[in-house]
Amino acid sequence: MDKHYLTSLFTPESIVVFAGEHDDPSTQTPQAAMLHETLRAQQFKGTLQFLSTKASGTLADLAQTRADLAIIAQPPADIAGTLELAARMNCRSALIISNGTTPDEAAELKKIAQRENIHLLGPNCLGLQRPLLQLNASIAGPLAHPGPLALVSQSGALTSAILDWASSNGVGFSSVVSLGPNTALDIAQVLDFLAHDRQTQSIVVYMEGISNVRNFMSALRSAANAKPVVVLKAGRKPAGNEAAQTHSGTIVGSDDVFDAALRRAGAVRVNSFVELFSAAKCLASRYRPVGRRLGIIANGGGPGVLAADWVNEISLELGRLSSESITALQPLLPPLASLTDLIDLSEHAGPDDYKAAIEAADKDRQIDGVLAIYSPRPGTDPDAIAQALANAKQRMGKPLLTCWMGDATVATGRSTLKAANIPTFRTPEAAVGAFGNIASFYQNQQLLQQTPPPLSTLAKPDIEGARLVIESALAERRNILTEMESKTLLAAFHIPVTQTILARSAHEAMMIATQLGFPVALKIDSPDVTHKSDVGGVALNIMNGAAARDTYTDMVQRVTRLQPNARINGVTVQVMARVRRGREICIGLVADDPFGPVISFGAGGTMIELIDDKSMELPPLNTFLARSLINRSRVATTLGAWRGANATNIEALEQILLRVSEMACELPQLREMDINPIIVDEFGAVAVDARIAIKHAPQTAGGRGSHRYGHLAILPYPARYEQTWPLSGGGEYTVRPIHPGDAQMLQMLVQSLSSQSRYYRFVSSMAELPPSMLARFTLIDYDREMALVAIFKQRSATPDGQIVETERMVGVSRYVTNPDSSSCEFALVVADDFNGKGLGSRLMLSIMNVARDKGLSEIDGLVLANNPDMLKLMRRLGFAIKSYAEDPDFKLVTHKL
Repeated sequence: MDKHYLTSLFTPESIVVFAGEHDDPSTQTPQAAMLHETLRAQQFKGTLQFLSTKASGTLADLAQTRADLAIIAQPPADIAGTLELAARMNCRSALIISNGTTPDEAAELKKIAQRENIHLLGPNCLGLQRPLLQLNASIAGPLAHPGPLALVSQSGALTSAILDWASSNGVGFSSVVSLGPNTALDIAQVLDFLAHDRQTQSIVVYMEGISNVRNFMSALRSAANAKPVVVLKAGRKPAGNEAAQTHSGTIVGSDDVFDAALRRAGAVRVNSFVELFSAAKCLASRYRPVGRRLGIIANGGGPGVLAADWVNEISLELGRLSSESITALQPLLPPLASLTDLIDLSEHAGPDDYKAAIEAADKDRQIDGVLAIYSPRPGTDPDAIAQALANAKQRMGKPLLTCWMGDATVATGRSTLKAANIPTFRTPEAAVGAFGNIASFYQNQQLLQQTPPPLSTLAKPDIEGARLVIESALAERRNILTEMESKTLLAAFHIPVTQTILARSAHEAMMIATQLGFPVALKIDSPDVTHKSDVGGVALNIMNGAAARDTYTDMVQRVTRLQPNARINGVTVQVMARVRRGREICIGLVADDPFGPVISFGAGGTMIELIDDKSMELPPLNTFLARSLINRSRVATTLGAWRGANATNIEALEQILLRVSEMACELPQLREMDINPIIVDEFGAVAVDARIAIKHAPQTAGGRGSHRYGHLAILPYPARYEQTWPLSGGGEYTVRPIHPGDAQMLQMLVQSLSSQSRYYRFVSSMAELPPSMLARFTLIDYDREMALVAIFKQRSATPDGQIVETERMVGVSRYVTNPDSSSCEFALVVADDFNGKGLGSRLMLSIMNVARDKGLSEIDGLVLANNPDMLKLMRRLGFAIKSYAEDPDFKLVTHKL
């Protein structure tokens, strides 16, 4: 399971090249001519053969050649035939370097590749580079220097520009992959390979579009869980929806949703080409994610203040030395040094002063990263200071970034910093922004680790009742729910709403208002009125029955005059929310294309568009994600104690967000929703008004188990697969899907295995899982793979006699869907001391049931031929066992589902 299906493309041992006649330039396309140069410019570590489709001999003779990868740079008319020839040669992957291939021609090439089971990169791309293999199968320029950074780009011009910049800035690459329009392999599949690639430590992505959002999010989450990923996306201009039926639909643009999706995937987004280079510098230095507190060291107030201002501008925190650190550091610095906020070393600072300040900041727990700024001063030596930083960096545990201001006098110092792999920038703002990328990665990683279920542990909602309300409206060919229907939907999911009754006449309005008790609010009820207050369709603080009767009449007449074609059902009467110092909040939902439902949170009321306060998150949510969503909004600052008003009940808002998340998961018909305003105070929160737009649920592809949540970009934690089973010999254990919090238990399971058991499972003598593999095994996409863990609860007594219960992972079964999307490959491991107790059988049967539920047709796996116990288990479960042609040390076991 550790050998990726794209290994033949990115790590080929043998390559055949079809690029015209090597000695006849007239037979070569411009791309072929460049390809000949780039491939011959270095010595590929594998086997490289140049072949011609015009060579003498029979096709059968040519097909006797075998290769992992075929590189094709042929005239357009010859590409399809050459691809079919590559299939005859048993090439598992093909790379087509061309331009100008039409979408229809590209689709035909993709059909050939699928039919022949070939993984195809191209057409319309510049190719790929693998510097450590000395492979430059591209026309993007000279082979990049080897390094830990991978570049994936959907723009050929940008690929060449980045490689040119990298060559003069000492940045090396593990992989460079160019993806043009209409390529068969998409960005998701490339990310999936890079997530597994041991040579890649971090990934930079330039992208312009997404072909399959579920695959993209799955691959991006997998990659970002294992290594830092930075994304630059073109097309930042918000795509407003002119047909929006709610405020949420109006204020949410596709770019904002893309930001929310990247945050949830654990990646970092940059907004400019310059920022992408800055991020690349930090990633090349292998800085790991840290917090948001940046300590600033400078030899003058001005540059330090500029940096501190930008810290505030991009919502970082200024890292300040503790009083203990200040006491220890002050005697080591010049007399004019200031340590109150910035660490201002004064204009006379030398190498020793910078060294002492950096060491103090590195040890201080109130600082997460350090920015050292140097501006040229008479009598100071920028080269010596740079060398002091280079020496200090070797002992640091935190990111160190530098800003060497100026030009001619600091050029040598910059070179010293680059040689020490310390990111250096020309302006304080650029350096602070680069640290912001590192900090954002840390924050987004926390979001990535959240795998909430679709339904909370709160009281179960009336899902069927809510669906009946929606289906009834759709049956009447209505796409907008009335206020009564909207509030019924909210109430079905236990969202507190104000009591509302529909009055169909002025006399009814008077009676209902009298029964509810004054004051009341009256609102027009019409599926054709989007914003009631715009047409005088809202009246507040009605204090008696006569006023209710007259207000009804006036409101209906006014709305009829302003919107003659509006259908008016009547007027709703509701009790006024009795909140003196409550805050108005809006919680919304919009179905984005392509990311599906997105939940928004911000300030509410009638001025929502002007305030434009929104933060967004993809469902499903849990308490951590809900609190993070609230804290990212501007209105969050008003929810605490404020001008004599007590702090609001944040937990009540969190519960409403969790309920809206449940609605997003369980009701794919929701298109837009505004709950506005929600009035929240110290005692709770209540929804005063709601407007919901619906449509027929989209048709989704996938197996039976994935269909229910096919409208979500991120599948929820599949709690439905959790079961408890008796253990042979006494006791019981729980089988459930794995989640990121299981990483430590999984590591302990692997460490507890005997060397033989580890070899049987991993075909390796590794004593423990490396961090990248541990991350990959515990944060998974539940749509394309599944891992079930067996958890045994152990009871033991503490020295003081207390009984404590601890959980232990005693087995894991998993499958990963094969590229054919119809079969899967499994793996199984059971703790040595739990062998023979029925765990292996139960874990295998359970994982097969999940695969069957997902619509897969076959499950297979490789078992070492000298592992008799595993082969015996496979026979007992009905697996077919046969020899494995590619390696006689293994047996291939298969089972129809």
